[in-house]
Amino acid sequence: MKKPHLDNKLKGILFGQAIGDALGLGCEFLNKNEIQKHYPLGFSDYVQIIQDDHRKRWGIGCWTDDTDQFLCVLDSFSENRGVISLNDIAQRLYDWFIAGGMGVGKLTYNVFKMPEYTKYPEKCAALAWNMTRKKSAPNGALMRNGAVSLIYNTDLKEALIFSESLSKLTHADQRCIDSCKIHTTLLFSLLNEENLSLEEIFIRSEIEDERTVEYINSFLSSDIQILDLDNENELGYTLKAVSSALWVYLFAESFEQGLLKIIHEGGDADTNGCIAGTILGAKFGFDSIPVKWIDGLAQSEALEKRYATYNGSSENSGDLS
Repeated sequence: MKKPHLDNKLKGILFGQAIGDALGLGCEFLNKNEIQKHYPLGFSDYVQIIQDDHRKRWGIGCWTDDTDQFLCVLDSFSENRGVISLNDIAQRLYDWFIAGGMGVGKLTYNVFKMPEYTKYPEKCAALAWNMTRKKSAPNGALMRNGAVSLIYNTDLKEALIFSESLSKLTHADQRCIDSCKIHTTLLFSLLNEENLSLEEIFIRSEIEDERTVEYINSFLSSDIQILDLDNENELGYTLKAVSSALWVYLFAESFEQGLLKIIHEGGDADTNGCIAGTILGAKFGFDSIPVKWIDGLAQSEALEKRYATYNGSSENSGDLS
């Protein structure tokens, strides 16, 4: 049986993911000047979200593809009674995509369109990445990675193995894998009430690409503007997204303050928001989340039921098959 404080943090991860995604949609693909133009009095509620051609595809308070994919992972775990099958997850991701899943990035789209993806997901992901001359490192794996710590939260080694395997279902670049492993380490440390330095985070995450460390050391600062999240040349870059997670881990003062800081920086704000939201949920707990953000989620009750189902499944071992 999980301790009450752990349950509060795990539920915080789940709702932090969905809330950061749904709220972040309001500033997605906008730069800071455009955010000021559209939200001159500030942005803090789903009902404020402008209804342009991009955003009106989702209802008010709805999350996007980020959380849809996160839930594919969590549902696989729950419905298979605590046994994780990577092929089952790949099948669920593919089924969601062909059923009309909206919002996937170019690389993920190309991976899912590969013949026999569901039979050989890692090979298809590697092939699609090779076709980019091994240059593409978007955040599509990181956006669903929070599910890892809902499944493996007592053994970091197991969590990192699963995080890497989950990334490789669609994203083969080592920077993508490194980002997911950093995110997993952050969540694991918060669930176990540890405070890690940046150097300790790198070591525990077993980073393999020197570009990961160089980028984060260059851009991470208490001044969030240095992250340059609305840089149009790096929208969707996995290292920019994981830097958002690191920023709230190290500097956020509350769930609300941390999430609004990230979202107001613009760029890929729904993905940065959901990734930061998982960290904030683990750091401050579900009880810290503003009630209006919970109640305003279009599928808040369904998410509550999802958590109850997960809770029952999580008593099992979480074997990886």
